Amino acid sequence: MTEMAHGTVLVQSGEAILPRWWRTVDRVTLACILALFFIGLLLGFAASPPLAARNGHDPFHYVNRQAFFGALAFIAMVLTSMLSPTQVRRLGVLGFFGAFAALALLPVFGTDFGQGATRWYSLGFASLQPSEFLKPVFVVFTAWMIAASQEINGPPGKTLSLFVMFIIVGFLVMQPDYGQGALILFAWSVIYFVAGAPMLVLLLVFLLVAMGGVVAYNGSEHVARRIDGFLAAEVDPNTQLAYAANAIREGGFFGAGLGEGAVKWTLPDAHTDFIIAVAAEEYGLVLVLVIIALFATIALRGFFRLMRERDPFSRLAGAGLASLFALQSIINMGVAVRLLPAKGMTLPFVSYGGSSLIATGIAVGMLLSFTRSRPQGDIGDYLFSRHR
Repeated sequence: MTEMAHGTVLVQSGEAILPRWWRTVDRVTLACILALFFIGLLLGFAASPPLAARNGHDPFHYVNRQAFFGALAFIAMVLTSMLSPTQVRRLGVLGFFGAFAALALLPVFGTDFGQGATRWYSLGFASLQPSEFLKPVFVVFTAWMIAASQEINGPPGKTLSLFVMFIIVGFLVMQPDYGQGALILFAWSVIYFVAGAPMLVLLLVFLLVAMGGVVAYNGSEHVARRIDGFLAAEVDPNTQLAYAANAIREGGFFGAGLGEGAVKWTLPDAHTDFIIAVAAEEYGLVLVLVIIALFATIALRGFFRLMRERDPFSRLAGAGLASLFALQSIINMGVAVRLLPAKGMTLPFVSYGGSSLIATGIAVGMLLSFTRSRPQGDIGDYLFSRHR
């Protein structure tokens, strides 16, 4: 039997799928993801009973649903991480066209659930948010297009991906969902930057985005209210931002204790967008720092492992997925501490939400696939050999 080495990991040809996956996958990242999910369940026990009572459900209705969707997310993550980069590319491209069609049909078949933004499909037993699933497959699609453009006689992938990105952002703005639109734009920019594209194009894109932000501020009362609230010297005490900031202050270093927090009774989104405020109030700064460390470990390990990846597509797609994961975490926590304007965005693996959990599981599964140890040399060895 032939054995091929990559770093300290031996990959045996003919080895069964599960042992080979366990031997080559980043187990530290797996452990961090499981830790985040169990922290999310723990916080769900604290944050969701008031909402369940208001909606006439049993106290742990949302915790049970989070556990169910979390199990589906974990299965999706493991199965996706077992795929080869080529299989992930095929899955991502096919998934992109499906998710894009679902996003485009939202104005016709979607619902807003009384929240003023048509972002979901109602399935009766659950809801589906296409933009959550669109993010990871858009990253794979963009990485495929840009990597293909670097080949001899390749397609104009950078131009095509830019065009597709603006179309998707346009659909998201129409919902309106500026937060997901910003994530799509950011993911495309990271992939474009890693591919070595000219900075002038990125600057022009950001200039267009800034102009779009000015138009949104002047044309949308909802956007203007959120920006004005963020820039105000004092926070309105009756807003979610004020409740969250007060909860974080009250938590101190060690927190008030399990079940002792008060913010969950006043924050309608305590189990989703402001779950970090519940963590800070009941468990203090200690748990918040643990959560930040887990997110940072996942993102940084992804970047470091991608640095030795020779395949351009895997590097680009992996960098986009890791950046997307990190930025969504930063936005969620930044809003809670008033470093960013209010924006409805879940904390990956921690917040409640079926679409978010499963889509994040798929995204991280793709990242784990791209960062698995494979029989290849380091990227530095590859570049050196090309110039010999």
